[in-house]
Amino acid sequence: MSSEVSETEKIELSLFLEAIYRKYHYDFRNYSPASLKRRLAQAKDHFGCESYSQLQHLALHDSTMVSQLLPFLTVQVSDMFRDPEYFRAIREKVVPHLRTYPSLKVWVAGCSAGEELHSLAILFREEGLESRTIFYATDINTEALKKAESGVYDLNRIALFTENHRKSGGKSSLSEYYTTGYGRAKFDQSLRERTVFSDHSLVSDAVFAETHLISCRNVLIYFNRELQNRVVGLFHESLVRRGFLGLGSKESLRFSSLADRFSEFDLSERIYQKEGEGV
Repeated sequence: MSSEVSETEKIELSLFLEAIYRKYHYDFRNYSPASLKRRLAQAKDHFGCESYSQLQHLALHDSTMVSQLLPFLTVQVSDMFRDPEYFRAIREKVVPHLRTYPSLKVWVAGCSAGEELHSLAILFREEGLESRTIFYATDINTEALKKAESGVYDLNRIALFTENHRKSGGKSSLSEYYTTGYGRAKFDQSLRERTVFSDHSLVSDAVFAETHLISCRNVLIYFNRELQNRVVGLFHESLVRRGFLGLGSKESLRFSSLADRFSEFDLSERIYQKEGEGV
């Protein structure tokens, strides 16, 4: 009986994802099934549904549902300077290379609510690179992009942000970059003046700029191998020769079909460098 339930659930999940794609053009069909099941279990509870079929019915017949479903289908968990050693490696090892360019473009792919964008903007300001850098902050979730553009976070998160910033080699006090009020911290608008915010899907959209650094952390782990290869190919196409790609601590290019197109610049922090032409 349990195997029958499991098979039925697989069919329902497949039909649900196909329905979301055909109706709203959001493609989650190649996301990791295990990850989707965990997140959609929360969605079913939230909307009072017992099955993916019931959730599908709601989604197809209520156009407002898709914006409510996206936070469950996409990953929205991050912190400023999350994994501080990663940002220290960017600061101490990658920045010296970036200094050699007269102008820079940095892509924060899957930027969620903007914590990583603000982290990099602060780091680049502290390293004197902000004025020559354009940042691209993209996400599939337009509501998350609005949060990123606002630069507002709950005040109870600031202590962790501050400690992470210190551990990352921060050259100033994080408090210099925000003001507080009503239980919130609002980061300076100046940190976002050189940022282009855009709705962009790693699953279906094309490259839009030539970039020197791409930071896409804790996103690939939610994709299956085929989609991971597609996205890594997208990043390879976007990066300049010898450009840098930063991934999450549990992610790797080692099993990618495109692994030989990158060198392991700092493997412990999952920072890779695009190989030169002809290599």
